[in-house]
Amino acid sequence: AIKISHTSPDIPADVQRAGHGADSRSDSARIQRQVTEPTSSSRHTSFRRQLPRQLNLSHLEVMGTPPSPATRRPSPLDIGRIKPELYKQRSVEGDDADGGCGTTAANDGRTLAGKLNFALHYDYEMEQLLVRVCRAAELPAKDFSGTSDPYVKIYLLPDRKRKYQTKVHRKTLNPVFEETFQFFVPYAELPARRLHFSVYDFDRFSRHDTIGQVVVDNLFEESDLSRETSLWRDIECVASVGG
Repeated sequence: AIKISHTSPDIPADVQRAGHGADSRSDSARIQRQVTEPTSSSRHTSFRRQLPRQLNLSHLEVMGTPPSPATRRPSPLDIGRIKPELYKQRSVEGDDADGGCGTTAANDGRTLAGKLNFALHYDYEMEQLLVRVCRAAELPAKDFSGTSDPYVKIYLLPDRKRKYQTKVHRKTLNPVFEETFQFFVPYAELPARRLHFSVYDFDRFSRHDTIGQVVVDNLFEESDLSRETSLWRDIECVASVGG
């Protein structure tokens, strides 16, 4: 039988020691290589290059600095809070000091608030003055929506106890009324009477706003009223109209 020798008698001892030294150095080198980082692959390098290098700090809040109104999240206490900027006075919307009428100025210095069309006719047999309120045009806006809810009251002065009123027309600056009213008055008294129209803007929650008025001092200015006569008159802006 052949025996395998575990020694190397033919190799000198100093050579063996040198070999053992080289083996130990290789072992230490091998151990040192094991603790180094592995080399990065080309795919890993390209992925790191695609990462953003700048940190966006716009959404971060500095300690002690209150957030701006644009970025601050609404608090439950903000719900239902009144915002005064949403409730502007009508004077800011363009209304003037004399009752909030229009801004059209007449040649004689009056402030006008549109026009009123009406027709007059006298019934001799019934002794009635027939007043037909036809329409109004170019009324000023009295609501925040840019419209008005106009209606007209009619008096035959000096009697203010008896009056008539048209229907309210919603959200319009050019209402068409087409309503006829009758005043019982002798024909001989007509020269001493004056016809008074008051134009209002209906307001459900407060006092109705005055738009203006039309006063006809001379009922026979255009005709003898034996036939219906249509007239256009400027609505004069006033601070308030009784009624």
